[in-house]
Amino acid sequence: MNKRTFLKTSSLLGLGGITAFSALGKMVDAIAHLPPDAVAKDEDFWESIRGGYKLKPDYINLENGYYCIQPQEVLDRYLEHIREVNLQGAYYMRTVQFDNKKAAASKVAELVGCNADELIITRNTTESLDIIISGMNWKPGDEAVMAEQDYGSMLEMFKQVSKRYGMVNKIVSVPQDPKSDDEIVALYANAITPNTKLLMVCHMINITGHILPVRKICDMAHSKGVPVMVDGAHAVAHIKFAIRDLDCDYYGASLHKWLSVPLGAGMLYAKKDRVGSLWPLLAESGKNDDDILRLNHTGTSPVSTDLTIADAIDYYQKIGAERKEARLRYLQNYWVDKVRSLPHVVIYTPSDPARSCAIANVGVKGMKPGDLADMLLKQYKIYTVAIDNAGVHGCRITPNVYTTAAELDALVNALAEIKG
Repeated sequence: MNKRTFLKTSSLLGLGGITAFSALGKMVDAIAHLPPDAVAKDEDFWESIRGGYKLKPDYINLENGYYCIQPQEVLDRYLEHIREVNLQGAYYMRTVQFDNKKAAASKVAELVGCNADELIITRNTTESLDIIISGMNWKPGDEAVMAEQDYGSMLEMFKQVSKRYGMVNKIVSVPQDPKSDDEIVALYANAITPNTKLLMVCHMINITGHILPVRKICDMAHSKGVPVMVDGAHAVAHIKFAIRDLDCDYYGASLHKWLSVPLGAGMLYAKKDRVGSLWPLLAESGKNDDDILRLNHTGTSPVSTDLTIADAIDYYQKIGAERKEARLRYLQNYWVDKVRSLPHVVIYTPSDPARSCAIANVGVKGMKPGDLADMLLKQYKIYTVAIDNAGVHGCRITPNVYTTAAELDALVNALAEIKG
């Protein structure tokens, strides 16, 4: 059976209908000799990957940025974990719960490139970064630097600690289409003063998909004695990177986004020498000051989600980080390149392909983002999310590995027809 026939057959069967990981492995073996950029354009291969998902036929889902659904084999493993935990009950919770969570954290640490004793499993990015923001010893006059394009929940936490402790928030605005990395680094550098105690930066801005030069920003901030906290909500299992290469001080992410872990899974990285100065969000006892587990007291949580982290990582690694990133970038460029020149269309994502991956944002002149999202869903059966803040006035478009070129053609045709 040649590659094309095998992939077509696998797609028709659906990965859920055969031995899942074995079938996925055979599909990957069939294209393993090809470079990632070539695989990115191989619609037969990605149609086969699509066969492993159960998709709702009512609309084209282009809002994967909030939550990426699980492929069927990961979902099946999740259900097995739920049944097993339910079977064991309190016995499971009192015996191996914490060892299993620690094992999951170690696997995530290996994935994101950091030491296992510097990472914990949380519920989401917001919880991860709020642990840092609220846990610092703020004093009146202390300053934090951030951007108006940062995620709202973290900006709200900074507002709260400002009211509570009298610290000052300095907010910059990241250019949508910068000429160089130096332009962005200088923006943050100019906001730093001797009173700056923390700098927050997005790895990938959630509303536009803009990938920021995190390592350069960290090097600049560290040269001024300022620690850096990175919002990596959209980066894990989206683009390939290693936290140790970024050299940031804190990094938070959501695993239920591009890694496709069930809802309610995140991670927090903190450099070993930073942990002792933080107050936990919830009090913990019996841990050394420099033990990151001191920050991980959350009470009883859905442990079946923790167990599924390993399954989601296995799936991601089977596809291959380079292949997935190449496919996601290809999909974004596929539709953006077709509409960027349309006179009534505005693209809020950088024109340099290296500065974004799957996420892009599109608006129509003279039309409110909410109206555009409403029209795309009701008239064209395309589901997106409207963004109308921080200088961005469009719909965020986030395809996933199961998205087809034909579905993006439907988006392109819709945007060509819609006039404000």
